Amino acid sequence: MSGRKNAGRTSPWLLILISAGCFFATYNFLTMHGRGRDGPRKRFHVALTATDALYSQWQSRIMYYWCKEMRDRPGSDMGGFTRILHSGKPDGLMDEMPTMVVDPLPEGTDKVGYIVLNRPWAFVQWLQRAKIDEEYILMAEPDHVFVKPLPNLAHGDEPAAFPFFYINPTQNEKILRKFFPEEKGPVSKIDPIGNSPVIIKKAQLEKIAPTWMNVSLKMKEDQDTDKAFGWVLEMYAYAVASALHGVHHSLRKDFMIQPPWDLKTDNTFIIHYTYGCDYTMKGQLTYGKIGEWRFDKRSYLESPPPRNLSLPPPGVPESVATLVKMVNEATANIPGWEDER
Repeated sequence: MSGRKNAGRTSPWLLILISAGCFFATYNFLTMHGRGRDGPRKRFHVALTATDALYSQWQSRIMYYWCKEMRDRPGSDMGGFTRILHSGKPDGLMDEMPTMVVDPLPEGTDKVGYIVLNRPWAFVQWLQRAKIDEEYILMAEPDHVFVKPLPNLAHGDEPAAFPFFYINPTQNEKILRKFFPEEKGPVSKIDPIGNSPVIIKKAQLEKIAPTWMNVSLKMKEDQDTDKAFGWVLEMYAYAVASALHGVHHSLRKDFMIQPPWDLKTDNTFIIHYTYGCDYTMKGQLTYGKIGEWRFDKRSYLESPPPRNLSLPPPGVPESVATLVKMVNEATANIPGWEDER
């Protein structure tokens, strides 16, 4: 009887040992999770390419506001920030955010105003001239809004990038073979990405950037390629340049969303407001037709959006409502918002 009673009891010392073991196992798990699979997580430098046009300036100011807001929050690996201004001369935002002025391409090289051809050349100059403390770089754009702290999504030598549905190398094999020869392997080695958003090692980008610039110019000079790729030509050029250097990106759909097509912000880090958001007052999307309620960055080519934009009507996706609220918060807190810069 006594043996049967003792069999149902647990030694207090055993319970203490089990508890201690669970504590250390949990601690080790959390520590490893915080470090990532490559050891301690590495901070990245936020690099924003921009021009001195008012349209670019107001977007850059909102982007920088949210970068600062999210940088020091838990879970963030965001480090320093640089606006790479590829207009060739200082502008009115030099004292508002860290900026390096670089030269644009020689006049006429951008082929009738295709301004984004300046982007790879801007990175080449910045990487040559700047002192960058972080090992990694995030390539960002003015129309990016950080909705939560961004960790370093790259792992070692594998950069992280957002996959774009309209970048499809396999469907454009005939064209891409002009720039990615067969000895380099199948065109499926070319990732369906652009250069932004991308988190990548500085050492890798230093090798890729000159190739990216040269491929961009060659693509623009080729009439068939220029016609086929249009405004995404420079994105294809980055994807090709990366593949030529044997760099493969981890594709992260959670990197960013693009309203109005993406409806929620709960599983993303960045809102990219490249598309116009047009709705009826009943909350129905009228894409391609100006809505009764709208938010479209192109409505503000000549002047910044006013403070306190009207919120969307009921029924509009949460992503759109969050975007407008975040724009309003930024403009309410940025000094001299509506001043000419």
